[in-house]
Amino acid sequence: MDLQELHGIAERERARRKAIRIHCCTSLGCHASGALELQRRLAEAVEAAGRSDTVEVVGVGCIGFCGHGPLVSVEPAGLLFERVTPEQAPDIVAAIDGGPCAATRGDPNHPFFTRQLLVVRRNGGRIDPERIEEYIAAGGYQALYDALHEMRPAEVIEAITRSGLRGRGGAGYPTGLKWATVAKSQGDPQGAPRKFVVCNGDEGDPGAFMDRSILESDPHLVLEGMSIAAYAVGADQGYLYVRGEYPLAIQRLTKAISQARKHGLLGSQIFDTAFDFKVEVRVGAGAFVCGEETALIASIEGRRGQPRPRPPYPAERGLWGCPTLINNVETFANIAPIISRGAEWYASIGTVKSRGTKVFALAGKIRNTGLIEVPMGITLREIVEELGGGSPDGTPVKAVQTGGPSGGCIPAAHFDTSVDYESLAAAGSIMGSGGMVVMDAATSMVEIARFYMEFCMDESCGKCVPCRVGTVQMHRLLDRICAGAASVDELAQLEQLCQLVRETSLCGLGQSAPNPVLSTLRYFRDEYERLISE
Repeated sequence: MDLQELHGIAERERARRKAIRIHCCTSLGCHASGALELQRRLAEAVEAAGRSDTVEVVGVGCIGFCGHGPLVSVEPAGLLFERVTPEQAPDIVAAIDGGPCAATRGDPNHPFFTRQLLVVRRNGGRIDPERIEEYIAAGGYQALYDALHEMRPAEVIEAITRSGLRGRGGAGYPTGLKWATVAKSQGDPQGAPRKFVVCNGDEGDPGAFMDRSILESDPHLVLEGMSIAAYAVGADQGYLYVRGEYPLAIQRLTKAISQARKHGLLGSQIFDTAFDFKVEVRVGAGAFVCGEETALIASIEGRRGQPRPRPPYPAERGLWGCPTLINNVETFANIAPIISRGAEWYASIGTVKSRGTKVFALAGKIRNTGLIEVPMGITLREIVEELGGGSPDGTPVKAVQTGGPSGGCIPAAHFDTSVDYESLAAAGSIMGSGGMVVMDAATSMVEIARFYMEFCMDESCGKCVPCRVGTVQMHRLLDRICAGAASVDELAQLEQLCQLVRETSLCGLGQSAPNPVLSTLRYFRDEYERLISE
């Protein structure tokens, strides 16, 4: 494929589209609520109304307002409908011309939508994720063409470095620095000089579904980002490691890879250059620890998913002993926009040390559950109260937990904390992959700590003693505290165990497992003390 062919596909796709598009969300949340039947009934209603010449029904990715699904939007009219049933399909079609509609109207001007800044999710809810033509018509694969024809690999890495992008998987490691390390690595001089690119889609945090939504809504955006990364670091093979619990994401990724191969956007001599890149999907078996990069590598190689000591880091010695670049889904989804719009544009968003936007999954005791993408530097209060709408019944929100089992609980008194890597760490939590669970006044913070400890205990791979044994002992102590059977000495023992497990565990799972306990002890110690027997 050349540039003329790419533009030709885009032009034909735009010409094919009808004047009015009814977008029906078919991501997993709406899918589970009957969205496919709703999409079918909408198409029937359009035909019955004699509007097939000007109106089309399109199954799209996540619109974001997940707790209000199934969702339907009508463009360019800017109409939004919530909790739509298949029986309401004729009303949706009638509403196009201002007719009466029994379906619940949503407000597209709600702060949930207007306070967002869409970079990664800009195509979500707007294009059919199963048609590569729609992605190309939205500007897709232009960034890959520009990188291959107008930039040297080092220039691509330099652009990513200047953008300030940090890894969105949780640790926040500078993306450009990681890419530069892989680019310089030579691997085993006695073996084949090969490098790999791996996309970590093993999203396992309770309440988190950001990566799943991106894969379901815009799979080509991730593939394009991986391809640009492979060109930059000198890789020719990529792997998408996705949780087995994400069947729709796997299905759409597999289809997207096939489409990209067919159009010459994956495979050999991409865009008539010497660049070759192939991508395969690898399905995980549900082990939370495989989100850790060395355990993920072991799983792809067909071994048991267990972490190994570092160094050597995967950037130097990773998959099958070769230099391997590993980034998560959201990180790769940022790459094409940065190449297209420029590093300076991206660096102008967010804070000095935390550039760009971040996708969060709002869950828990909050009115507006769903996905948001906001600039770094926004406060927790703005997210919880303005975008999230506060608690469902109007009672005060007590705390928000960020970062999944590796994160911490931040009380309402600290909701003016800026959402960036450094500020969240100072507050005793982490950015994580983007899960954000809200708790109200009725929530017991000790029980929350016990829930996350039980999760870590169950998900420990068992390789190292501090994590394998320590999480069990901490969970036992939390059980006793919740039952009102623990003593002051046992509370002190719990704190000592937290420090021990944090400092001596092999990988990030064990090292961060105590965080929910330590953060709740820091801010809600009185709840522990009320449960302690004298």
